[in-house]
Amino acid sequence: MTPDEYCQFTASRSGSSFYYSFRFLPALQRRAMTALYAFCREVDDVVDECNDENIARAKLDWWREEIGRLFNNTPQHKVTQALLPMLEQFNLPEEYFREIIDGMEMDLTRHEYPNFRDLNLYCYRVASVVGLLSAEIFGFSNRLTLRYAQDLGTAFQLTNILRDVREDAARGRYYIPQDEMQQFGITRQDLNRPVTSDKVVALLQFQANRARDFYNKAMAELPDEDRYRQRSGLIMSHIYQTLLDEIEQDGFRVLEHKIKLPPLRKLWLAWSAARNENRLHKKYLRSLRSNSAS
Repeated sequence: MTPDEYCQFTASRSGSSFYYSFRFLPALQRRAMTALYAFCREVDDVVDECNDENIARAKLDWWREEIGRLFNNTPQHKVTQALLPMLEQFNLPEEYFREIIDGMEMDLTRHEYPNFRDLNLYCYRVASVVGLLSAEIFGFSNRLTLRYAQDLGTAFQLTNILRDVREDAARGRYYIPQDEMQQFGITRQDLNRPVTSDKVVALLQFQANRARDFYNKAMAELPDEDRYRQRSGLIMSHIYQTLLDEIEQDGFRVLEHKIKLPPLRKLWLAWSAARNENRLHKKYLRSLRSNSAS
């Protein structure tokens, strides 16, 4: 299996919403995004699938060394071998890859967050940095696009946190800020029971509203001239916001069951979002021609 084939296999078997958005990219960008996603999947699995904390730390340290080898043109892993040629094509800073690993390591050292400021650092490392790398791969001309990418990454992670409350609590991880849990009268034990009380609904509605604020902020920050190049992120946003809608419409019963979008629906959402972005891009080009002619 070649490095690119390995990354493709890793991305496709995950069923992630990210994978569906890659399908609408040009070939080189699709290869780069698939390799980036495979890297994130590899380091995330170290924490999620390794029961021994010392072994998990050792594996993350190996990945830090591997990032050093990647940027010295001597990668050993198939994922980093797939990333190597992308370093010549795109601006992919080494420190961003190290930030992602640091974010994954936070799951070994921190099991709760006292407030949103602390949680926001975690979101930045595990999601916003991925958004920044993605923005570099998609391309942009206005640096405001990086602010959009960072905030969109945070919105994605907040949505994931809401979706996975029950699963994370079972692992002893509590990503909802502790001061907000106290504000709504919710304890750790409440998040480990399959009961959707009014207090739980109020807490989770508060989390959903924050996620929506980040989606809205990101959309307001995206410059018109970069929108079409960043369409894969917008496709992901459409899928993720639909998931957020489903959670809300289900009454925030995420402690009772996991809410997921079926693969065919994700594909349909991705296709419809891509079609909408094509329509908006044509409209944008017509407006440019009209303004230049006047």
